[in-house]
Amino acid sequence: MKQKIKMLFACGCLAAWSAGTLAQSFTWYSSTEDNMWQTSVVKMAKKAGNPLVTVDEDEKPIVEFKAWAATFNELDWDALGILTRDEQDEILKKVFSPDGDLRFSRGRISMNANDYARSWYSCDEVEGDLELRYFNIDRDKQTIIPFIRAAQKYNPDLTFWISPWCPPSWMKINGDYPVLGSKFNNMPEKMNYILYGNVNDKVDPDEMKLTGKRGNKFPRQLATTDYFIQDPRYLQAYANYFCKFIDAYKEQGVNIDMVIYQNEAYSYTAYPGCAWTAEGTVRFNRDYLGPTLRQKHPEVKLYLGTFNTNRVDYVQKIASDTKLQEYVSGMAFQWEGRESLPVLRKEHPGWNYICSESECGWGSFDWGAGEHTFELMNHYLGNGCNEYTFWNFILADNGESPWGWKQNALIRVDSKTRKFTYTPEYFAVKHYSNFISKGTRVVAYKAQGEDRMPVLVCQTPEGKYVVVAGNFKDEASPLVVKIGEKSLSAELAAHSYNTFVMK
Repeated sequence: MKQKIKMLFACGCLAAWSAGTLAQSFTWYSSTEDNMWQTSVVKMAKKAGNPLVTVDEDEKPIVEFKAWAATFNELDWDALGILTRDEQDEILKKVFSPDGDLRFSRGRISMNANDYARSWYSCDEVEGDLELRYFNIDRDKQTIIPFIRAAQKYNPDLTFWISPWCPPSWMKINGDYPVLGSKFNNMPEKMNYILYGNVNDKVDPDEMKLTGKRGNKFPRQLATTDYFIQDPRYLQAYANYFCKFIDAYKEQGVNIDMVIYQNEAYSYTAYPGCAWTAEGTVRFNRDYLGPTLRQKHPEVKLYLGTFNTNRVDYVQKIASDTKLQEYVSGMAFQWEGRESLPVLRKEHPGWNYICSESECGWGSFDWGAGEHTFELMNHYLGNGCNEYTFWNFILADNGESPWGWKQNALIRVDSKTRKFTYTPEYFAVKHYSNFISKGTRVVAYKAQGEDRMPVLVCQTPEGKYVVVAGNFKDEASPLVVKIGEKSLSAELAAHSYNTFVMK
């Protein structure tokens, strides 16, 4: 089906077009499972078939892109440590260098342990320490800080943002790091009832999160209980905790410029997590975290999220609080939250939007995982996200966490042979991040749809067009993108990633 999408040209580009000097050809980079990163040249033509995307000149760009990002996790550091120093340098250069393959320029840091930490920990596990006298980042100094410094060697200008998976365990009503007890932790399962109060709990958390079987709405039931203690003393101590974390990292040469209050408040997990209600979310961000950041760290932006729910009305309830809006600069979406993104962006056009976590899959490390990630990047950028954050970029063996979840990564290490491979997902990412850099404008977008052909059209700061397109059908299919009076036309191989860069 033809889809017409319009854009606004820069004055210089308009002049070049009218003068007939616009480049007439594209370098074509293509990848299939058996033939990665092949190059050829495609010339534009005045006549072609029906375009999948049409780029005109009288509409604003969708978004101006800012950064690709990686998450710094302990198990990634461990996987990297299996390799030789030369191999580590090769990987870090390709991932983080401004002239590398992926060109990540931003990092996400978990405040306290996440599900890809070696084990549970927080920066202050001294019960009742509301003054935070015993706060420290000693654990991070052993793992996360060295990891970041290794990346900074290849990109000293890396910037960072933070979010917790779980507060210190003593700040929660269950006194433990999970939300639900299961075979993967020591929390008594008899305490699971508190999540929904008197509402009958029909959700098996292990089946929900560890096998990927989900209903049409996620979560199937919403928590009726805030797992964070809603005592003002605890809420203020936690806001102070964020600021102490920012200060401690700054002392280590790591400057944090953005904060998100909670990772996936709607995943009721057996690993580190914390369930929040909409009321508790507004209360903490509006009355404690927002004002405290403004007082102690006015340079740090507050984003809402990370929203991993497609219950749009629930997110709207949070975002509609006018007092909270005074402190908010943007919103972050991941997993089912992708469905909420378009609606919220229309309602709050002045905010920034990011993909806070690319989906991690289930440990297949296969071509299909790469196709899924390719489509995710298309969706988030096409719907106005100016940052895109990846989860684990390197894992060992089957990518299993201490809590029993096998996940994918961009790079896979075999701990027995001490060898590594760049996965299909790595090349899916390279097809975007190698060419879409800071200042690049996303000007046209076509969702994957039933034809299984996602398309994204961008314009670099230099005025050159970049077309990223996938064909995930079992047979070759034509791609036609009309730009002005001419068209880019090519036959895309079955199950292929493709990028066309104007010469």
